[in-house]
Amino acid sequence: MDFAGSDMARPPTPSGRVTSAKIVIAGGFGVGKTTLVGSVSEITPLTTEAIMTSASVGVNDNRQVPGKSTTTVAMDFGRITIDRDLILYLFGTPGQTRFWFMWDELVRGAIGAVVLVDTRRLADCFAAIDFFEHRRLPYLVAINCFDGMQYHNPQDVRDALAISSDVPVVACDARNRESTKHVLISLVEYVLTMRRSRTVARA
Repeated sequence: MDFAGSDMARPPTPSGRVTSAKIVIAGGFGVGKTTLVGSVSEITPLTTEAIMTSASVGVNDNRQVPGKSTTTVAMDFGRITIDRDLILYLFGTPGQTRFWFMWDELVRGAIGAVVLVDTRRLADCFAAIDFFEHRRLPYLVAINCFDGMQYHNPQDVRDALAISSDVPVVACDARNRESTKHVLISLVEYVLTMRRSRTVARA
């Protein structure tokens, strides 16, 4: 993948200058994307939450999130300074399938993506994984540990999703800043490792 073209599309370099990068936070309905962005953003996150309407009835299964009455209809946006020379801009995707037409614009210029999953509803993340694999955008899978409990280990989740062995699978608590920050750092490191491998392969 070519990262040239904009500051947002360039991952960090050792030059000492401040570099910005765009990361997409994706996953199924009600998996915790808005919570993740809000927990780690150093600015007041921009959210586009709206009251759920009858249009979602029969489309999105909210049995595992019975108290959820709102949904993201456009995107969530946040920012975090990882180091003195790296700023990450976070773009959370809408979870409901009827808003997926916006994904192509949201991923434009991104260096990678976090696919947040709820192991009680693994099938909900298949579409996001297929989307990023089809566009060859690096991603990692983050298991959101609801109630602080991790019910399945990363290898079991990897096997269930049938993803490549090089794709990172990590556990996190989307409500916890340090946990979420670790996920983002893991993604940046994965992207850089992939770039180095491609550079060596072309040499």
